[in-house]
Amino acid sequence: MKSTLSFIFLVLFVFGFSQTYSKKEKALLIQVSKLDSLMENNDSKILELFSDDVSFGHSNGWIQNKDDFKKDFESGKVKYQSVKHTDLKDFKIKDKFANVRRIIAVKGLYKNEIFEMKLSVLEFWIRQKGIWKLWSRQSVGLK
Repeated sequence: MKSTLSFIFLVLFVFGFSQTYSKKEKALLIQVSKLDSLMENNDSKILELFSDDVSFGHSNGWIQNKDDFKKDFESGKVKYQSVKHTDLKDFKIKDKFANVRRIIAVKGLYKNEIFEMKLSVLEFWIRQKGIWKLWSRQSVGLK
């Protein structure tokens, strides 16, 4: 319920400033919000947001492809309790590619150990068949 309200708030925020953002930019920002919401809810529909050749670089040095992410996500190795977007630093769209720089606060469990961190995230999105898909993501821990 909490993440649904967060998602609704972001959608209203994006559309509230509709004169500021183009249609393509709004679609991208909605996908970014959806990513956080699905991650927070540990919802396997998150996999639909990824391109087949997605790559994740985690703040702890892990590098994962889509199959690695799916395996860990579905096994419960990592369970997210909260994923909060706190600051949008920059986003750019060029043709069918986009990059998004943002800050997120994440809480959850890793192998049943509690973790909480603030991350700087750089995401690359690619537009495939008219839909933004996450192509690459790199996170760095902030203090």
